[in-house]
Amino acid sequence: MRNLILATLCFVFSFGANAQELNCTVTVNSDQVSQTNQQVFNTLERALNDLVNKTKWTNRKNTDNEKVNGQMFITITKFESNRFEGNIQIQSSRPVFNTSYETPVFNYKDNQFTFEYIEFQPMVFNVNVHESNLVSVVAYYVYIMLGLDADTFALEGGTDNFKIARKIVAQAQGTNSKGWEHTADNDRSRFDLVDNLLSNTYREYRVAMYNYHRKGLDILGDNNSTGKQVIAGTMKLFETMIKRRPNAFLISTFFDAKSDEIQNIFSDGPKVDIVKLKETLNRIAPLYSSTWNDIKY
Repeated sequence: MRNLILATLCFVFSFGANAQELNCTVTVNSDQVSQTNQQVFNTLERALNDLVNKTKWTNRKNTDNEKVNGQMFITITKFESNRFEGNIQIQSSRPVFNTSYETPVFNYKDNQFTFEYIEFQPMVFNVNVHESNLVSVVAYYVYIMLGLDADTFALEGGTDNFKIARKIVAQAQGTNSKGWEHTADNDRSRFDLVDNLLSNTYREYRVAMYNYHRKGLDILGDNNSTGKQVIAGTMKLFETMIKRRPNAFLISTFFDAKSDEIQNIFSDGPKVDIVKLKETLNRIAPLYSSTWNDIKY
């Protein structure tokens, strides 16, 4: 392990130490704070990269090409003493079978990110205790990324990961740290994200994640027409969901990652009923109407 002083990783879990699941780059940007000494931010960035990529998060045995590819962008907007404020954006992707293409799976920005950090402090993750808001937030999004990736390969394959993320939320609630509690004026908290992922009310989202990727994208290379038909049909699942829960949070997370990809898929190759597809897309994701209008057919 690189330099124990930078990041002493004491992961309290019964997993092994090898075959980590992530290939994730963590970037810490401090351009918005007036701080001449950048060392603390550089140290923080190195320590977080070690935490994310050298921790064995699950009991799965992974080869290098099975690692989840991801990025975390942490933007610091305020820094005083040992207290940091800012946001964290998480992106993840996975390969499409029989192609060199990486499809985006998750693209999400969390603006409620505050933490305390002393340079060179050990980073300890204990799934049963909230010891550091910094580590808890990063670990939470690791499990969200792993869960969503698993959902694209097997129907509801990410449930175990989401349950760990929910446990992290439970441990963090009541600490006065932002982003863990559901409030009346915010339905996009960390609580809401994992709660919705595990709720039967929004089950169509997880079915759509599986159908879109495994039954749609993964066969495009061999059968472009069938793959497109499956992806177009998958949009109907969201229509069913919004009839039950209009403005469902999870729908926006899907199209934040997928809107450009959907536009590209249906602008080339074998045709589907684009008129009906556009009608469906405009009903379920009207914020992306300009993207849907750019579908050429």
